[in-house]
Amino acid sequence: MSSRQEFDEDLTVLLTRLTSDCDETTKNKLAVLKDWLVNLRKENIVKINHSIMELVCAKYLIEKNYDVLLEHPISEILTCDLFATKGLGNLIVEVETGFIPPENALAPLTYTSARLASKIIRYSSFAGKFALGVPPHYILPFPGALAKPPRNREDWEIHQIKRLCDAYYHKPPVTFEEIRNARIHEIYIIDVDHARVQEIDPEAYLKRAIQRGIVYDYLPAEVRRQ
Repeated sequence: MSSRQEFDEDLTVLLTRLTSDCDETTKNKLAVLKDWLVNLRKENIVKINHSIMELVCAKYLIEKNYDVLLEHPISEILTCDLFATKGLGNLIVEVETGFIPPENALAPLTYTSARLASKIIRYSSFAGKFALGVPPHYILPFPGALAKPPRNREDWEIHQIKRLCDAYYHKPPVTFEEIRNARIHEIYIIDVDHARVQEIDPEAYLKRAIQRGIVYDYLPAEVRRQ
């Protein structure tokens, strides 16, 4: 069996699980999203772990009366994982699986912190609300300053986030103004095993993570030396 066939079968199994307690409208909306992901897989655009989390999160948002699109372009260079609309407002969700590219194997925490910071900064400017989706077994190491309301963000925090992002992402670089105005509103804990989503406030999430021993030092030596 090819990987594309396995992808289709895995999503079909998930869809059966997700729709066991749904009305017909929700079932139809999820089936459309599933077919969209299958088509993207044929073009080698999406991967199974990521797509499964997107579909679980999509059901959660649909049941909250959002209209949901997956892998939706929001600019010439950015495509978001979930683009949800309700009335005149929109919500963007970026899903994180915890994957670390081999070239960043020696600094996984620093790289992930930079990637998350860059996502929050870039995507939240297109969103009425912005959220990160994460599996229960993975703790997001994003800079704590980005969980604060923008008015409570200190200048030194903005400069450190700028240096962190510039160490990994500079095409184009994030600006000080973008960092100052960026905001993450929710963390969605996406439990694929039980096909459910839990919302948590970013500041509460960071407190929980710190209690588990994660230290958010987002200017380690290798970045400070640059």
